Amino acid sequence: MTRRPTALRAAGFVLPGMLLLAACNGTVPPLPDVPLARQAPPAPGRPSPCRDIAAGEPLAPLLAAARPGDSFCLTPGAHAAPLEIGAGVTVWGPREAVVRTSGSGDTIRISGPDAALLGLTVDGSGSRFDLQEAAVHAVSADRARILGVRIEHALFGVIVEKSRGVVLAGNEIFGGHRDQIGLRGDSIRVWETHGSRIEANFVSGARDIVIWYSSDNDVTGNEVVDGRYGTHFMYSHGNRVTGNRYVGNVVGIFAMYSRDLTIDGNLLAASAGAAGIGLGLKESSRVTVRDNAFVKNTMGIYFDNSPFEPGSTNEISGNAIRLCDVGIGFHSSTDANSFRANSLRGNAIQVRVDGGGDATGNLWHGNDFDDYAGYDFDGNGVGDVAYELRSFSGSLRAAHPQLDYLRGSPSLFLVDAASRILPIHRPTAILVDPAPQAGRTRPGDARAH
Repeated sequence: MTRRPTALRAAGFVLPGMLLLAACNGTVPPLPDVPLARQAPPAPGRPSPCRDIAAGEPLAPLLAAARPGDSFCLTPGAHAAPLEIGAGVTVWGPREAVVRTSGSGDTIRISGPDAALLGLTVDGSGSRFDLQEAAVHAVSADRARILGVRIEHALFGVIVEKSRGVVLAGNEIFGGHRDQIGLRGDSIRVWETHGSRIEANFVSGARDIVIWYSSDNDVTGNEVVDGRYGTHFMYSHGNRVTGNRYVGNVVGIFAMYSRDLTIDGNLLAASAGAAGIGLGLKESSRVTVRDNAFVKNTMGIYFDNSPFEPGSTNEISGNAIRLCDVGIGFHSSTDANSFRANSLRGNAIQVRVDGGGDATGNLWHGNDFDDYAGYDFDGNGVGDVAYELRSFSGSLRAAHPQLDYLRGSPSLFLVDAASRILPIHRPTAILVDPAPQAGRTRPGDARAH
């Protein structure tokens, strides 16, 4: 039997109320009843041995004279910035220890390998976009660790450049929540950084998480809300994005000019507005998208000339796409994507191809469509007739986007009815799945999957 998508369970997150009920729809495994409350990550342990630094005691000259292996433990209270942490040096503090910006420049700079910043709070940064002034700025800092740090009131949160093996985990980054989202700084910006981990961070009210010209990184278990791009890849290859929650951003994940990405077990929800996209792929190849949940987005998954490299394929499998205005959208007719065992339910439009093209050049097999009108006489869970998506009104709206204003109106309903009654108006197929999922879930089946 074809495996049903498990992404809604794997994501570990649900939207409340009516969205929960509608997404269940009574025919597929229900969403898990997981609370929205977020638990703060455990604080990093105090290093030993460690020199205590009292609030107000000058730390910058001590750091300038420090040697690899030295550790400094900040006591609760305010500590003056700027600070520079050199190779092999550790700075630790509880959340009540606050390193406060001087009003310009980077608040804390990490300038060597094997350095560590642990546990404390960083309050503010400079405000110049052209200088990318950040709360924490790591340059040529191989194997640096930034763990359990709280960042607030900063322009940019954490910037990591030209480094390898960096671990950025368990941090809380609160942006400025400015209404003009483009005037916010990035929460995390990674540039020419490879083999690193961005894990279990909470980000709210910033602009983007940016991963540019960086390869072989893991983005795992993060929660990103109220931003622009939850994670934005550009010219970044071989990265893995697993088990993250992107909620209420303009775009959940967007990949440009990247290849060999794995996007697995994430929740991408409530990407709203005209530009709202759960996942966007632009000229990106050999991307694996599996077991994700796309819920209540303007566009669930969007393809723009992807895959880009000749002979390559993008694999989209086991995803649940729910309550989106458009489940899957293509900028134009695009070939060589493989769609297997995905579930599309409760979407206003299942699949749309802009410009009046079609998606028949892609492979569609074993997908679950809630508008499938076929039958399954032998009860094997596979439809006995193919699923064919044909929509005259959809074709018109793809060619003339201004007609979206009439979506759901009686006029477009009559257009589709006429196309079924009068074969002369029968539209060409947008997609054909020869083996769609069929049948209804019996009580208890949800747990079995």
